[in-house]
Amino acid sequence: MTDTAHVRLRTPTVADGQALWQMAVDSATLDVNAPYAYLLWCRDFASTSVVAEFDGPPHKLGGFVTGYRRPDQPQTLMVWQVAVNAAHRGAGLAGRMLDHLATAQVAQGVTHLETSITPDNDASRRLFGAFARRWDASLKCSELFGADLFAESHLAEELFRIGPLRVHQRHQ
Repeated sequence: MTDTAHVRLRTPTVADGQALWQMAVDSATLDVNAPYAYLLWCRDFASTSVVAEFDGPPHKLGGFVTGYRRPDQPQTLMVWQVAVNAAHRGAGLAGRMLDHLATAQVAQGVTHLETSITPDNDASRRLFGAFARRWDASLKCSELFGADLFAESHLAEELFRIGPLRVHQRHQ
């Protein structure tokens, strides 16, 4: 576990795409997309994503959150993936990145955050439960995609919907 005091939270760039892909691979829990998808994500959805960059040569990414605003519900931020390098886990970095991203998105009209989590992913359930408590927002859970909808073996994905979100002084 490392000190997160010397981390810079910023918008990803295309140059970060390879590092995001590698973090997803190294996580051993995320569904890994093609490297090309992470490049596109850093180009097309950079404004709804965040990376954590640590000081020191060389500057290294320690985590990321990717998200997008739902086309049919632009007031909803859908969080796609959250990853933190093993060396930075346990220091609250994932929560800091989520708070940073949510604060910026609420200022642009977002009122709700959604994510999908498999039933066996206790770490993500704790992360988003804690997020809802910090933001004093309700959390509703429902089935998003049943396991039978996946072409390959995959657990069901449950939708976590959190909101309404309001920026309080502690999030600024």
